[in-house]
Amino acid sequence: MLRYLNAGESHGPCLIAVLEGMPAGLPLTADMINVDLARRQGGYGRGGRMRIEQDCVEFLCGVRKGRTLGSPIGLMIRNKDWENWKEIMAPDPGPTPIQRVVTRPRPGHADLVGAIKYGHRDIRNVLEKASARETAMRVAVGAVAKALLAQFHMRVVSYTKEIGGVAAAEVTDPLQAYEQAESSPVRCPDPVAGEKMIERIRFAKHQGDSLGGVFEVVVTNPPIGLGSYAQWDRRLSARLAMAAMSIQAMKGVEIGLGFESARKLGSEVHDDIYYNPDQGMFVRKTNRAGGLEGGITNGQPIVIRVAMKPIATLYRPKHSVDIQTKEPFEATVERSDICTVPAAGVVGEAVIAYELANAMMEKFGGDHLDEMKRNYDAYQAYVRAF
Repeated sequence: MLRYLNAGESHGPCLIAVLEGMPAGLPLTADMINVDLARRQGGYGRGGRMRIEQDCVEFLCGVRKGRTLGSPIGLMIRNKDWENWKEIMAPDPGPTPIQRVVTRPRPGHADLVGAIKYGHRDIRNVLEKASARETAMRVAVGAVAKALLAQFHMRVVSYTKEIGGVAAAEVTDPLQAYEQAESSPVRCPDPVAGEKMIERIRFAKHQGDSLGGVFEVVVTNPPIGLGSYAQWDRRLSARLAMAAMSIQAMKGVEIGLGFESARKLGSEVHDDIYYNPDQGMFVRKTNRAGGLEGGITNGQPIVIRVAMKPIATLYRPKHSVDIQTKEPFEATVERSDICTVPAAGVVGEAVIAYELANAMMEKFGGDHLDEMKRNYDAYQAYVRAF
């Protein structure tokens, strides 16, 4: 079993995480993680924070000479912007400059409900942890999970399907689509749709507004048998949906055909099963199920689409009420993005990779990577002989 905790405020000194359960012997370097951290900061429509931070991970423990030790892995990402917030975010007792106390909640954020729940009269105590800045560390943890999955020839990729109502053409080859998307400012594999998406973002920025969209995450080469139908919370489909919905601003998840399956006949939804004697495996010629049946992987690529709402902080503010004076006002503007769908896909990869790595550890276990590989190889031989 894998588990991790992350901590840190958006404008605090750093973000940290402790990841437990990774087997010993896994090749792992900071550069392997920093690649995805840089990808998270890219994408057309990002705001000023991305020009300040250049995220790099530091291992505090659990890794030696480029390999995991089997003990908890400590990760840290420093916040460069901390230098400008030392007085405001200082942990030592003392007053906060009155002009920096936040009492005006922004609609669509955790501001008001968080302040009520935790009894805060300075909303900054809420927004600092609720902020999507937190996803930088989740991408770092996800990159460690990707390193484990890669040892079993699995890849987790993403690309943008839609922004602001502009939809990309259907994808036939996820890996090719991913490679094409990585050269696009909006991470869209369809260049024509990508240009239209950029125009939509420009228009929204001019209007002081924001845009949401849809990204797709695909996991290639998963083994049959991850997850379980035996208990509701062991269904991998449920765990993946929860992971996707845990990302800030996500509002919907589809697996395979998703909501479209509700509009079709059963004969148009389910994937026929065949047996390939050359491969010694049961196969499917379609993947409408998105790689999951009964909460268990069926060996097909896992396909997940996630819907993201527009960023809630607008340069054309919504109406709100001051929690101190109870007077109406137009919501304050923190430094904000216009569209983060391209970056959200990278975060989506990370949270899905973590859940898949966890399922792999549950299924194949092992204190050392070599032991885990032996278990995996023996199981694959069993599947081929079934």
